[in-house]
Amino acid sequence: MTHPSLSTRLAAPFVLALALVTAAHADEAVIRKNLAERMPSLPKIDEVQRTNIAGLWEVRIGTDVLYTDAEGQYLIQGEIFDAKTKTNLTQTRIDKLTAIDFAKLPFADAVVVKQGTGARKMAIFVDPNCGYCKRFERDVAALKDVTVYNFIYPILGPDSEVKSRDIWCAKDRAKAWRDWMIDGKLPSKADAKCDTAAITRNVALGKKHRVQGTPGTVLEDGTRLPGAVPLEQLEKRIASAAKG
Repeated sequence: MTHPSLSTRLAAPFVLALALVTAAHADEAVIRKNLAERMPSLPKIDEVQRTNIAGLWEVRIGTDVLYTDAEGQYLIQGEIFDAKTKTNLTQTRIDKLTAIDFAKLPFADAVVVKQGTGARKMAIFVDPNCGYCKRFERDVAALKDVTVYNFIYPILGPDSEVKSRDIWCAKDRAKAWRDWMIDGKLPSKADAKCDTAAITRNVALGKKHRVQGTPGTVLEDGTRLPGAVPLEQLEKRIASAAKG
């Protein structure tokens, strides 16, 4: 009896793996081709990959997640839950896609408020006309030893854009910010020559990371807190993020 050589035995798993990879790429190509032909209005597909569910593929367009079959015949928009673990698999995936690396945030585009030592850090996407944001600002002001990076994010209308510009162009941005958000004191009108490109960049940044409402908080460890989190909970989360 002839036994396969060692090199042949070692090569077999590699050949099998290569075949599986080739098949996966073939399916991906089929999905891309068929969806493009059948749904010409569909935006450019950034990524196609298998899910852990047999026969189901993920189609990623930007940070939007859709699903399809191996032939690209059906396109599914919605959320998938793991009933056993009660996990929203779609949201988990989106959270990963939209995760924010705190250290890489463009801090020069933020209104910076330092409280105490400023040792702990947090960033907030905030609209100056957001009622929840104003309430949240009062809680944030009560925190000790924290640096707050306020990324002005005017998404509630034209007046938000006006106030954002006036605050950004103020001689003391931090004071103008707190005067308005806490005391309701309007800032002086901005000079027409003031550069407000930072606000435009903030809007683009927020949309990129799917910040769909304000306030939207990002902690040092990348944790995102949607909405006006109560002060006690906020303090615990900031302390945890700082340690992490």
